[in-house]
Amino acid sequence: MSSSIDKRAQILLKTLVEHYISDGQPIGSRTLLQHSGLDVSPATIRNVMSDLEQQGFIASPHTSAGRIPTQKGYRLFVDSLLTVKPLESQILQQLKTGLASPNPNELITNAADMLSQLTQFAGVIMTPKHKRIAFKHLEFLTLSDKRILVIIVTSDGNVQNRIILTEKTFSASELTQAGNYFNAHFSGHTFEEVQQKLHAELKQMQNDMNQLMTAALEASSKKGDEDGVVIAGERNLLQVDDLSTNVASLRKLFEIFERRTSLMQLLDNSQRADGIQIFIGGESGYLPLDECSMITAPYEADGQVVGTLGVIGPTRMAYERVIPIVDITAKLLSNALSST
Repeated sequence: MSSSIDKRAQILLKTLVEHYISDGQPIGSRTLLQHSGLDVSPATIRNVMSDLEQQGFIASPHTSAGRIPTQKGYRLFVDSLLTVKPLESQILQQLKTGLASPNPNELITNAADMLSQLTQFAGVIMTPKHKRIAFKHLEFLTLSDKRILVIIVTSDGNVQNRIILTEKTFSASELTQAGNYFNAHFSGHTFEEVQQKLHAELKQMQNDMNQLMTAALEASSKKGDEDGVVIAGERNLLQVDDLSTNVASLRKLFEIFERRTSLMQLLDNSQRADGIQIFIGGESGYLPLDECSMITAPYEADGQVVGTLGVIGPTRMAYERVIPIVDITAKLLSNALSST
């Protein structure tokens, strides 16, 4: 999520969130002035706080003159402002000891227990699933710039929610079209089958485009130099409307090719959903309460993602401490399951 506030506001929001996580009390301007390290007047602090409140990053409880972070404020904090602490060697050793069993079922139970014990929150583990899951319905929803919530309804009726990061920004209508396309053409197929079909389609399109491109270039060269058409890449070629009848077909093919490529990216990301995911409040679809957060990470066996583990706790949790615990637990469990 790209930050929409300036550096000074970021520092004040970071200070406010950290203090609120630490002691649970609404934070006043005077406290912020003391702890932010900024050389500004109390009036400036009040103005910035007022702006942050108007933008929805903080709120004022009725009982206090201080402010507390909102769900939106926590989201910006964990996405852009958080400084994660390295895991203490004592905790790392505890995890290594707890995840040393040769029994896969025992490993998974131990991992859930360790997460709960080390964070004092609820440890959750999605147990290994068969890799080839057929989906019945897919839906993509925008969370922020390049963060998308994927809702996957599987053929056996299970619902999975995954947050994915994409390289490009998709509009809401593009995501709706993508979901409709997958549901219309591939419902009942596994992700692997859809990938294979899309790869085959893209390969065929590339062949068709190469043939059309050659024909279009030949047609343009026959017209002579008087038109002064300079071709610098396919994009420019596609804008020359009167080049030849091939160009209309070529343009359409390129648009479909780009759409299919975007679909492939969404599909790849939905399947992987790599790394630590942080769900705040109702973002995950699992947590109806705004006061709860969930931090998850996928775990693997022999290079294949087989499940997800994490913790559910209050939104006011020490993210900088919990994130590395979840991250390292997932890595250690992956190593242990791969060697059993």
